[in-house]
Amino acid sequence: MGSEFLSEYLQRHQPASGANAPSLTSLALFAYGSLVSIPSAEATLGRPVEQAGTARLAGWRRRWSQVRDNRATEKTFAHAETGAVPSHCLGLNIQRVLDDDGPNGVLIEISEAELDRLDAREIRYGRVEVTDAVASGFERVVTFAAKPENFAPTPPAGAVVLAPYLRAVEAGFSALGPDQLELFRETTGPVPVEVIDAVLVRDEIPPGNPRDW
Repeated sequence: MGSEFLSEYLQRHQPASGANAPSLTSLALFAYGSLVSIPSAEATLGRPVEQAGTARLAGWRRRWSQVRDNRATEKTFAHAETGAVPSHCLGLNIQRVLDDDGPNGVLIEISEAELDRLDAREIRYGRVEVTDAVASGFERVVTFAAKPENFAPTPPAGAVVLAPYLRAVEAGFSALGPDQLELFRETTGPVPVEVIDAVLVRDEIPPGNPRDW
């Protein structure tokens, strides 16, 4: 799964021949976290999702360095057993580095309108143009990296990772094959904080955004 997978996808989606044939959509998302999960991506995009192929993001690294204030944003989670409300939740993020093969992920063909929808989901991230960092058949590739105010190279005290988030991410990579799950773990490193099961206790979540983490 990889370059052959992508080649087969592009062949299946080539436009019909002829001067007036419509062009293949030239935009793709590089997903490296929860959007690798097809159910998660479908919940946001509101349509069936077919991944175009696996890829790696050269010159970047993936870390647990995106942080959300669990008590002052659109959703708050409490520990499922103790009821304690953690101060912060961590998520996956990408950071620029030199001379690195980069994290693995998947390419998902999207429209400009769907990119706007992803902006609404990835509210703690900003768009990044990564076309030159990904080997793909697309004219333009974008991904998301944490905004400065949500970037935490060192986890805040009391931060946690929500177990449903980690499960969704690992299930998404596992569906790509055991080699992709192992590569995810190798290119991410260990979770730096406690992983907890949690329940949603405050909900101002926009429609289509994740509700389990």
